[in-house]
Amino acid sequence: MNTETMHYLNIFLGFGAILLQVFSVIILLILLFRPKENKKNILLDFVHKHFLAISFLISLFATLFSLVYSEIINFPACSLCWFQRIFMYPLVFMFGVAFWDRDKKVVRYALPLLCAGFLISIYQNFVYYFGDSSNAPCDASGISCYKQYISEFGGYISIPILALTAFFSLLVLVLVAHFYHKED
Repeated sequence: MNTETMHYLNIFLGFGAILLQVFSVIILLILLFRPKENKKNILLDFVHKHFLAISFLISLFATLFSLVYSEIINFPACSLCWFQRIFMYPLVFMFGVAFWDRDKKVVRYALPLLCAGFLISIYQNFVYYFGDSSNAPCDASGISCYKQYISEFGGYISIPILALTAFFSLLVLVLVAHFYHKED
């Protein structure tokens, strides 16, 4: 893949990640701080109704682009990336089967994977943006957790922030599916 194509791919993913972050934060804030007397919310209703399809698409794109970066563009994955992949890749199948069967009980199975992946992703972003490279949790293979393969939008968009965005968005969707309409 040539440099220009890769740059446009990074811009596309970065823009999508920022939109997904904004959308997820808005949804989470509405879920947490909506007035109790007004239990209905159009946006939460939409997310609750379509969370299986949206979750499947987010996990599918996260997995596909993870594979594109490692297998086509040949960016090596560090140990923290591999741990996150362990928790993201099964979600494609879980949400895919749940979407096919319209099984909203997938929340209880997806939540532990999402929480584990989210925590690893938070740690990786902390190490990536604020850590000291001499204390990196990198393995002996020489693949660095600090190497900047993507640096778009002033350095904000990186591979670790893309992973964090996917886990955070999926976690918000699962929380909406689990808690919205519980008190009805």
